[in-house]
Amino acid sequence: MADSSMRAVGWARSFPVSGGVRAGRCWAREHLESLGWTEDAPETVDDVLLTVSELITNAHVHAHSSAQLVLTWDSQCLHVSVHDDGGGVPAPRSPDTTSPGGRGLALVDALSDHWHTHAQQHGKTITACFIPATGNGTG
Repeated sequence: MADSSMRAVGWARSFPVSGGVRAGRCWAREHLESLGWTEDAPETVDDVLLTVSELITNAHVHAHSSAQLVLTWDSQCLHVSVHDDGGGVPAPRSPDTTSPGGRGLALVDALSDHWHTHAQQHGKTITACFIPATGNGTG
């Protein structure tokens, strides 16, 4: 009988509104390095870090909330989840050509393999999935 158990590794950390975006990127990069992705899947690392920046920024700017970032690697997909205390479920919008904002979820949609939102009693969570270009993500 084949082993059908799932093996996963994950990390979680909260990033406050003050200075959380840069700290979130640095923290995520450390964990991607531990998976060997900075060597084996550098393009995916760039996509993940930009997504982390966008989702933490959205939590801070739109929800006026700290951002709880969870990274989970299940040997197939890196799940990047950001929870905030804001209500409602966000949707990508057409950016205004005169404004620098409004492109975050469109970027997440373009960079990730897939993504979704989940409304909760206290806030919402956005999760994006990244499958490394190498196919294994284990170095």
